[in-house]
Amino acid sequence: MPRPLRVEYTGAIYHVMSRGDHRNNIFEDDDDRRRFLSTLGQACQKTEWQVHSYCLMRNHFHLVIETPLPNLVAGMKWLLGVYTKRYNIRHKLCGHLFAGRYKALHVEGGGTGYLRTVCDYVHLNPVRAKLVKAKAPLESFEWSSYGAYIDVPGRRPGWLRVDRVLGEHGIPRDSAAGRREFAAQTEERRAQEADYRQVRRGWCFGDEAFRKELAAAAFGRAGESHHSARRRETELDRAEAIVKEELKKIGWSERGLPNQPKGAKKKVAIARRLRKETTMTLKWIANRLEMGTWTYVSNLVNAKSKIQKGN
Repeated sequence: MPRPLRVEYTGAIYHVMSRGDHRNNIFEDDDDRRRFLSTLGQACQKTEWQVHSYCLMRNHFHLVIETPLPNLVAGMKWLLGVYTKRYNIRHKLCGHLFAGRYKALHVEGGGTGYLRTVCDYVHLNPVRAKLVKAKAPLESFEWSSYGAYIDVPGRRPGWLRVDRVLGEHGIPRDSAAGRREFAAQTEERRAQEADYRQVRRGWCFGDEAFRKELAAAAFGRAGESHHSARRRETELDRAEAIVKEELKKIGWSERGLPNQPKGAKKKVAIARRLRKETTMTLKWIANRLEMGTWTYVSNLVNAKSKIQKGN
C-alpha cells in the first residue's frame, strides 16, 4: 500500500509516534530522556510547535503536536536527526536509531473531544505497559507530560500547552482546583477499559467532515509535489525574513554581503539565529550568507571562542 501523505497546514494537530530500529531502545537511561526533551524544546523553538502531551517509553515515544506553521516534516526531520546524532555520540555508536517512517495521526482539534482522547491515550500509556503499579499515582511515571499538567505553571516547559486539553475536559482555568479535577478525571479514565483502536490505527482521528477535508487535501489534484513545494516555501520564507531583519538591523545591504569577511562576527550571529530558529541546513546558511563551506560555518557557529573579527 502507498504511504499516506503528510498533510500539513496552519494549526494542524498530530499524534506522532516513532519506534527504535528493530524495536531497540532509543532511551538507555534518564540522561537520554533529558537529552530528548531538551532537543524537543529546541525543535519547538525552531518551528513554533506547541506540545499538548508527550510520553517517553523505552523503545518509542509519543508526542501530540500542534503546528502553527505547516512544518511537521521539516521539524521531525530535525528532531529525529539531531537526537540520533546526540545519542550516537554519547553511546559511541553510528547508524540509524529510529525505525523507518514515524507515524503521524491527524487529530481534530475543534473542541470536540478528539484531542482530549488522544492525550488521555498518551498519558495512560505507562499504565497499559504496566510501568505504573496498580495503587501508585499516575504521576509516579516521570517521563510523560501528565506530571507537568498537575504541577504549577511555572515548573512546566514553555513549549507545553495545557489549556486546550483542560478545556476539552470541561476545566475552564489552570488553577489548583482545575488541576485536581484534571487528575481526578484522568485517574477515572485509568480505571476504565477505553477503546483506543481508532487512535492506534489509521491516519486520521476526527469526525466525518474532518476526515473528508483531510482526504481531499491529501489526494486532491495538487498531489504530494505541491505540498512538498509549499513546505519548502514556508521554511524558506521564515529563514529569509530573519536574514532581512538582521541585515536591516546591522545596516548591511544584500549587495554588500559578499564583500564582508566570511567569518565576520555579525554573519556568525545571523547564522546562529538561523540555526536556532529554523530548520535550514548549514549548506543553505553558508551559501545565503556568503560564508564559504558548510563545515566552516559549523565550526564558527559551534565555537565558543576564536571567532574571526569583522564588522
